[in-house]
Amino acid sequence: MTGIAGGSGTSSPPDVPGGARGSSGAGGSSGAGGAGRRPDRAVWTRVDGIQGASLDLLNARIARRHYAPHAHDEYAIGVCVDGLETMRYRGERLYSAAGSIVVIEPGEAHTGGPADQDGFAYLCLYPTAELVGAASGWDGGLPHFREPIVDDPGLAGRLRLAHRSLRLGDDPLEGESRLLEVLGAIVRRHAVRVPPGEAGPHGASGIARAVAARLSDELVGPPTLAEVAADLGLSRYQLLRAFRDSMGMPPYAWLAQHRVARARTLLDAGHRPAEAASLVGFADQAHLTRWFRRVLGVTPGAYRNSVQDRARRRPAS
Repeated sequence: MTGIAGGSGTSSPPDVPGGARGSSGAGGSSGAGGAGRRPDRAVWTRVDGIQGASLDLLNARIARRHYAPHAHDEYAIGVCVDGLETMRYRGERLYSAAGSIVVIEPGEAHTGGPADQDGFAYLCLYPTAELVGAASGWDGGLPHFREPIVDDPGLAGRLRLAHRSLRLGDDPLEGESRLLEVLGAIVRRHAVRVPPGEAGPHGASGIARAVAARLSDELVGPPTLAEVAADLGLSRYQLLRAFRDSMGMPPYAWLAQHRVARARTLLDAGHRPAEAASLVGFADQAHLTRWFRRVLGVTPGAYRNSVQDRARRRPAS
């Protein structure tokens, strides 16, 4: 497991509604202008060996930070444990209160932040589409959640227990079992099946996928809008509109958050933040740091240090 806190890189204590504690880190402050506010905190944990892959977990308390529009390759399935969160998703402003489950589908842009000055706390896990499908027992098709805010107190409690069990890591079998059970229940109760290939390569979604693939392939020296538009037989306005309608953000923002994801992989492999910044196309380390914090809530240095600390503490096999 790997725990990443925004400051010291230490693991957080178990989630406690209304009273989560932990190291400060994601950039918040309880100083002037925020008297009584607890500092922002975002702790990432990576659990290996879940159906042969790794699974990322997040435990956070947010008092003032607002995440920039971004998307995940995996599902983001979380539960608010205190306060009130607000987010933009699928063109709507949504709110989730304590006890609500939030499901964000792969590739869908969203924001997130506190709805009021009291902030909010939440737990989240990031399973792949393959893992969610396997847990549901479906033989094909992508689980689709028409409603991203799920009101199911029993499942919310089970999700918290699974998250806690996985994060603490005392009994890996228990953690994995709880995870698969709760993922299966969420899908069966609240999702519908989208047949494979239903969203074919046409319209705005097809244009957006083509642009994203081009940007991903040319990460360090991306093409201009005019070049991409010309190759697709579109005007720059048509390209921008199609991309934003499908991805929920303009191409430059998508490219920045994609670079963050690639930089995170490099940091996991032991690269220094400055090296990672250069390899993924950021202008410098400061540019990487700004986007890293906007998307993940921690600095690349804190993330890398925590990964290394955990690796050093692992017993030799």
